[in-house]
Parts: sequence; structure tokens; C-alpha cells
Amino acid sequence: MKHRKIKALDLFCGAGGLTYGLRQAGIEVVAGVDVDPACEYPYEANNNSRFLLQDVATLTVDQVNRLFGQTGLRLIAGCAPCQPFSSHRKGLDTSSDPKWPLLDHFSRIVRGVLPEFVTMENVTRIQRHEVFLRFVEELKTNGYKVVWRSLYCPNYGIPQERRRLVLLASRIGEISLPSPTHEKGSATVRRAIGRLPALQHGKSHPRDTLHITRELSPINLKRMQHSTPGGTWAQWPQELRSACHNKSSGKSFKSVYARMSWDQPSPTITTQFFNFGTGRFGHPDQDRAISLREGAVLQSFPRDYKFVEKGRPVHKQTIGRLIGNAVPPLLGEAIGKSIKAAINPG
Repeated sequence: MKHRKIKALDLFCGAGGLTYGLRQAGIEVVAGVDVDPACEYPYEANNNSRFLLQDVATLTVDQVNRLFGQTGLRLIAGCAPCQPFSSHRKGLDTSSDPKWPLLDHFSRIVRGVLPEFVTMENVTRIQRHEVFLRFVEELKTNGYKVVWRSLYCPNYGIPQERRRLVLLASRIGEISLPSPTHEKGSATVRRAIGRLPALQHGKSHPRDTLHITRELSPINLKRMQHSTPGGTWAQWPQELRSACHNKSSGKSFKSVYARMSWDQPSPTITTQFFNFGTGRFGHPDQDRAISLREGAVLQSFPRDYKFVEKGRPVHKQTIGRLIGNAVPPLLGEAIGKSIKAAINPG
């Protein structure tokens, strides 16, 4: 068993973060599937794998079996869109969100193919929902050993305060979640982006079009100049505060319009990380929000990961979405190594 190759199919593959990590762990990825056409270039440009522009809801068992072929152990991996389960949606009714059934389609494909391994990564809140519990019970019914837990990303070298639920399932024996690979305090903003070239707000680096920042308005530039690493807008002069800061409902949101700290992990990289006003996304000492490249590096993408074809314009909203929605590659690598360890313990 230990000499058999593992082949993976990456559902909801996005820009390829999970695929990249699995490949670093020595797992072949036969294809990635996603409904977003913006994912095609970064997925194929960085990974020796095929991209299928297709809704997972329309993917058939026959298609999947053809992709896997006749040899090797099979892994179906994926991160179903997490927006309905995100903490950012707290208090909102998301029951009509069309993304809700996508985990059931993941389950449908697993049930039809019965691969040797399954892995899923998602926000931690999903484990409270019936759709996740149904997914787990379906795996158990089909003979899988299943483990899952919330993992803290800095323990795996990812320099951001991100927690993600990781599920692993095996039909051929026991399987374990990845053990931490990095010491406490080793994954920091400084180690990740401290050596990237300095930039002014609204500018890009001539040798890296992704090292680009959003221009600040005059008042946001003043706010940035009055912000300190790890501080809050409460330190600003009164005239720089917005009306919402003076309301009781706004006083608890201290992590917006704020700078990161060099020697701590960054906050969770969201799809809006390039906006100073949407979180603690100010550079520790330069008067700007972090660049698209810095956000990607904080997600643990390599410095040379390609998101835009050479000569094409860089659309911050699109690239920010791809980066913020990605599975951190280092987490994907840790997952891949755990799966390999299940067939080659020790």
C-alpha cells in the first residue's frame, strides 16, 4: 500500500492554494474544479494540473472516475464556499444562500466514487450546522474513519491568526490530523513580509505587479499616520474619527483602521485585506495598507506565485478575493503529509 501513488481531485479549488500544498507533500492533483473563471490562470500557471471551469453541482461521478483513471489511491479534497457559515454573517439568515447545498454535492460525489481518502477544510463554525454533521455521518456510513478539529494556522507556519476546521477521512485504516510543525511565536508578520520592498500607498513595484497597494484618501492617510502597530482608532485625535466610532455600536470594532504588529501573526486575511478600513490591515510602519503580494505571502503562498497573466491589468477586488478565499498552501501541505502518513506510518 505504501508504494501506491495518491491522486487527488480538488473541488472548489480557487486559485490553487490547497492543490499547491498537496503537490508539495508529494500528492499528484489530477484536476481542480471551480465555477470562478478568474481562478483558471493562477491555478494552471502554478500547478501541474488541469482546471475545470464547472459548477461542482453539475459534476458527475463518471467525470470524476475518468479524471482519476485506473491506478493509484484516490483523494477527493475541497473547501466548499464558507460564506453561509462565516462568523462575519453572524445574526443573518443565510438559509436561502445558494452555497448551502454545495457540501451535499461534495458528499454526493464521494458517495458515488468512494475514494480511499477525503479531506475538507472550512471555517470552524460549520461544525455547528446540520449540513456538516450530515456530511460526517454519510462518510461513516460508507466505511470511513473520520477525524476533524479546528487547527490554528501559526502552528503550521502560516503567519496569521486564522483557525480552520480540517476534516480527514480514510476507508483503508486509521488517519490522524496533522501535528503542529512550527514553534509558538515563530510565524510572524516580520518573518513573512519584512524584507519586501517598501511602497507608497497607491503605487506598485516595477518588478512585481502584485506588490501593489490601494491609494488612501487624505483623511485615511492622516488616520494611518496616527496609527501605531497593534493600536486602535481610539488613539486618534477626535477630528479623525468617523461618526460610527462615536456610536455605542461602533466602539467595539477596534480592529478596523489599524496597523499590524511586526512580531505577531497578522489577522485573518479576508477578501478585503487590501483595504485599510476593513480590518487590521495597515502595514506595521509604512503609511499604507498591505499589498496584494503581502496578503498572499501571509496566506503562505510563495513570493513568485502568479495570480495575473503578464501584461494583464491587476484588479484588486478580484485578486483580493482569490487570495482571501484560498486554503493556505502550508496548511494544504500539512494535510497532504498526514494523508501520506496514513499509508506509510513512521
